[in-house]
Amino acid sequence: MSKAYPCLDIDLKKLAHNTREIIKLCHENGVEPVIVTKVFCANETIVKTIVNEGINTVGDSRIKNLMKLKQINCKKLLVRIPMKSEADSVVQYADISLNSELEVIKELSHCALNHNKLHEIILMIDLGDLREGVLPQDVLDTVKEIIKLPNIKLIGLGTNLTCYGGVIPEENNLTELVNLKNKIEEEFNIKLPIVSGGNSSSFYMVVNHTIPKGVNQLRIGEALVLGRETAFEKDLNNLYNDSIILKGEIIELKEKPSLPKGRIGVDAFGNKPSFQDKGLMQRAIIALGKQDILLEGLTPLDSKIEILGASSDHLLLDLTKCGKEYKVGDIVEFHMNYGCLLAAMTSNYVNLEFKI
Repeated sequence: MSKAYPCLDIDLKKLAHNTREIIKLCHENGVEPVIVTKVFCANETIVKTIVNEGINTVGDSRIKNLMKLKQINCKKLLVRIPMKSEADSVVQYADISLNSELEVIKELSHCALNHNKLHEIILMIDLGDLREGVLPQDVLDTVKEIIKLPNIKLIGLGTNLTCYGGVIPEENNLTELVNLKNKIEEEFNIKLPIVSGGNSSSFYMVVNHTIPKGVNQLRIGEALVLGRETAFEKDLNNLYNDSIILKGEIIELKEKPSLPKGRIGVDAFGNKPSFQDKGLMQRAIIALGKQDILLEGLTPLDSKIEILGASSDHLLLDLTKCGKEYKVGDIVEFHMNYGCLLAAMTSNYVNLEFKI
């Protein structure tokens, strides 16, 4: 059976290898990895692969994704702080959720009571990145209210770094998280078994064996699928960075000028484009567009291919300098960054092909 393009070629053996390496590195540092599944939309085939390698908890930002994993035997963590309106679904489909708003936690308590369930939460602390989290000076007052709530169990503290403000996880900010955890345990005579020290941007500290003692969980997505840490955007030794490749088919290949002819207005996205005169070029069109990808995150495997741009459904390439002679119907392959992979996985028009 022929492949349908565009498609994502997903190498399950490489993903399994990356999972084993991440578990090994984390365990050497006393850290339990949670694999975040959002970049591949909690695809069941991929999730089964990583769970079979020994992952005990998976996380996702969308409750709809966690619903798909109901039958998979692992803990489920909601990694985006919940909407109050989805509290009932959170209690039903997530074992644990990250939280920062007392009002939402109260609603989770109410729903957990209705379902006769115990819902575990990790309280998020804002250590300077200015996304979600309680400010450190408000933590004790917040915890005082949380521990009064029925059917809610506070199991730890967490933080998120680099995703919004670009703040790098380091010894000083992660140690602050550990110190807050110790302070809460002493103040309220409770145990908080989890200190969740961030995402793939904290993974470089695992690799370097510099992660502060007491940080015992990381939420990892990009390191798994792209084999890189995100603090300094470096590829990681012994991890594959090509476990998922995007493939698209050439639907037109013609020699055309490099400059449009006529008065230039705005393109389909409201931007006014500019062009450089490079003379005639071999221009290819791939059946793939901005509805499916993040254009800036796309890199052809053939380094002599230049990306010219894209509209909603067409990706334009310059093949002039290519040594290989392409023809209509040929397949062009691309590496993706995290944002581009996220878009491609989310698109209904990009097919998934699994290599077992």
